[in-house]
Amino acid sequence: MLESSFGTVWVEGEVSNVRQPSSGHIYFTLKDQSAQIRCVMFRAQALAMRFALKDGLNVIVMANISVYERDGQYQLYVQVVEPKGKGSLQLAFEQLKERLRKEGLFEESRKKPIPFLPSAIGIITSPTGAVIKDILHVLDKSFSNFIAIIYPVKVQGQGAKEDIKEAIEYFNESGIVDVIILARGGGSTEELWPFNEEIVARAIFNSAIPIISAVGHETDYTIADFVSDMRAPTPSRAAELVIPNKKDLVDEVDSYVKQLQKSLKGLIPTYYQRIDQATESLKHGIKDLIIHKNRIFETEAVKLEALNPLRILKRGYSIAMKLPQKTIVKNSSQIEVGNRLKTKLDKGSFISSVESIED
Repeated sequence: MLESSFGTVWVEGEVSNVRQPSSGHIYFTLKDQSAQIRCVMFRAQALAMRFALKDGLNVIVMANISVYERDGQYQLYVQVVEPKGKGSLQLAFEQLKERLRKEGLFEESRKKPIPFLPSAIGIITSPTGAVIKDILHVLDKSFSNFIAIIYPVKVQGQGAKEDIKEAIEYFNESGIVDVIILARGGGSTEELWPFNEEIVARAIFNSAIPIISAVGHETDYTIADFVSDMRAPTPSRAAELVIPNKKDLVDEVDSYVKQLQKSLKGLIPTYYQRIDQATESLKHGIKDLIIHKNRIFETEAVKLEALNPLRILKRGYSIAMKLPQKTIVKNSSQIEVGNRLKTKLDKGSFISSVESIED
C-alpha cells in the first residue's frame, strides 16, 4: 500500500543518528518538531554524495517509502540528498576546506617560495583552448628564452582529478622543473570541481616543487588555491608571477651598474692615495724586516761557527780517517799496521801508512 500509494517523495527534515558501518550504507533519521522517520541510503547512492552527512544538517531527500519487514517499520529508502539552503557542492567544499584547514594544509609557514628565475616551468592544464596560449604568450613576452614543459590533463569531468594528481607526481619524480603552474579557465562550480577534490589537494601539499594555482576567474576560489604555495587570480597573471620581465631585469642591472660606476668614480682618488700610503708603509716595513732578519742571521752564524767541529783544527789538532771508508779514528783499536790513513789539517791533508800502534 505504501509503495503503490506514494511512489517517489521529497521529504524535508533535520538529520540525526547518522551511522555508516563497513558495508558503506548510511543509516539516519529525519525529524522535525513533531515527528521522525528512519532512512537508509545504500552504498551505491552514498558514494555519489559529494558532502558528508552529519547530525544537525537540514536536508531534503528524494526517496521511496517501504517497510523493513524484520522490524515491521516503514522507512525511507533515499536516492538523493540535498542540503537545505545551499547546494551539495558548496557544502562539500566547505566541509573539505574546514577539515584540511584543521590538518594544517593551508598554513602559510608550510608554503614554499617561488624561485626567482626558474630554469624550467611545468604547466599542468588542458593542451587545447585559450589558457595554454595565454600563458605561453605572456611568458614569451616577459622572458623569451624560457623553458616550459606542458603536461596535458583533463580539467573537468570524469578522470580529471586523477590526471592532475598524476601530473603533479610526475614533475616531482622527474625533477625536470623548478616550479609548477596549475591552470584552467573559468567555469561553473561543477566544471571547476576537480580542483576541489581531496586527492588533488593532497598532491599539491605533498609536492616538493612550488605550485602556483591559477584556476578560473579572479572571483573563483578552489581548494587548490588554498593549498598551493601561491594563488594567481588568472592563468595570465600566473605567467607574470612565475618569472620576472626580462626588460625590467636588464634595466635594473643597468641602473645598478651606473650607481656603481658613480660610486667608484668618487672613491677612486681616495683609494689611490690610500694605495700610495700603503705602498710606502710596506716598503719601510720590508726594509726593517730585512735588517732585523739579517741581524738574527749574523747572530746565529756566529753561534754556528763557534760550534763548528773543524774550528778546533786551527789550534793545531787534526782528524785521522781510515781509508778507504773515511771512518774517523777515535781509538787505536780501529786500525792495524799497514792501514792507510788520511789526516785532515787546518790547511790541507796528507795520506800515511801505519807502521806501529801504541795503546
